[in-house]
Amino acid sequence: MIPPKPAPRAEERVSLLKYLRLFRADILSAQPARLYRAWMAEFRTPFFRSYLVNDPALLRLVLRERPMDFPKSGRVSEGLRPLLGNSVFLTNGAEWQRQRRIIDPAFEGGRLKDTFPAMLAAAEAAVARLGARAGGVVEVEEEMSHAAADVIFRTLFSIPIEHEIAREVFHQFRAYQRSQPILNLAAFLPLPRWFPRGHRRRTRATARAIRALITRLTEERAAEIAAGRAPDDLATKIMTTADPETGETFSPAEMVDQVAIFFLAGHETSASALAWALYMLALFPKVQERLAEEAAALPERPVMSDIAGLKFARDVFRETLRLYPPVPMMVRETTCPEDFRGRDVPPGAQVVLSPWHLHRHERLWERPDEFDPDRFAGENGRACLRQAYMPFSAGPRVCTGAGFAMIEGPLMLAMLARAFRFETVEGEEPVPVAYLTVRARDGIRLRLERR
Repeated sequence: MIPPKPAPRAEERVSLLKYLRLFRADILSAQPARLYRAWMAEFRTPFFRSYLVNDPALLRLVLRERPMDFPKSGRVSEGLRPLLGNSVFLTNGAEWQRQRRIIDPAFEGGRLKDTFPAMLAAAEAAVARLGARAGGVVEVEEEMSHAAADVIFRTLFSIPIEHEIAREVFHQFRAYQRSQPILNLAAFLPLPRWFPRGHRRRTRATARAIRALITRLTEERAAEIAAGRAPDDLATKIMTTADPETGETFSPAEMVDQVAIFFLAGHETSASALAWALYMLALFPKVQERLAEEAAALPERPVMSDIAGLKFARDVFRETLRLYPPVPMMVRETTCPEDFRGRDVPPGAQVVLSPWHLHRHERLWERPDEFDPDRFAGENGRACLRQAYMPFSAGPRVCTGAGFAMIEGPLMLAMLARAFRFETVEGEEPVPVAYLTVRARDGIRLRLERR
């Protein structure tokens, strides 16, 4: 089963100026075709060197064996800091370790079980909203953004998306998402610190508005905690968890930073994956019917233990994450001289880890461009899961919400496939581009019919 090619792959040789222009407009089509079969590639400019790494041994080195020697690049944070501040997504070293010690307990298995009713309520609300539009064409990226945001607000703050502040954060974030590229190119130039870094005025204003709304939510929750009447949700858990080494909790300002990344990571990435998954279901009706049959066996209102039965829904979601990883690239930075495959890599070099290329690598995956949810049952698929699959990163910096996403995604797909049939629309073939995550340039429009 082969979906349409996701993006035109660039010619082998691209000038720096053209590369930077393509990079900003569409990171996916800016990449030379050879990167889908190369173990490593070097890109030199007058200002920096970067090394795209697909070699599983180098990936293990950077992400698992010596992660502290390869901190997240400050170049990535240039574009995201106005929204995310000093969140766990951007910090390194001891500060990152402290933040993870406070955050991680909220996402342990037992706590995820507690969040399931809120996930289910959001899924049921999504089915109800889409039900009102059955029989027509629906832009599913927007609908999945709505659904994923609803999940986050219900699990984090025990409020639905219809809540006044939640609704406003969602609308502001929609504006921010399409105005902010995954990397800010001005960050790659050796400019003085006082020089404007290329953030668009509207993007900065939207980031301030989002943070102001999140501040209201966290202040209200802090007051509820102090009064002993706070709901037992993720926000309460995180705000009341003390660092086991220092005994300190997050300050109100720190909590705003963390909520911003929870919303970004938990809403934006899930929305991207769910929208592409629905497109894959529409593109391959036999896969869709098989998933719908599995979903039909669910109880009317499933409980957490029922998710274990959604094995095919999980594999559909997992295969979608392979072909359309929401975060198409991650950037680390060398702190000392390195030897990568016999090549000297200087300190300060950028190490690009690209799930987009790795997940489609011609020397690792069988039929890398095909959509095949059953591939993970085979020997090659299982081996690649271990060494060439990282939609949530890997190692100590693996996404805290990976387990959360692998419950939310299959549940949402099952509930939607049980209720509706999704069909492609002639002439509406989505083209993936990179904003904050992998999105379709003009959205994903599908025909929706009730089952």
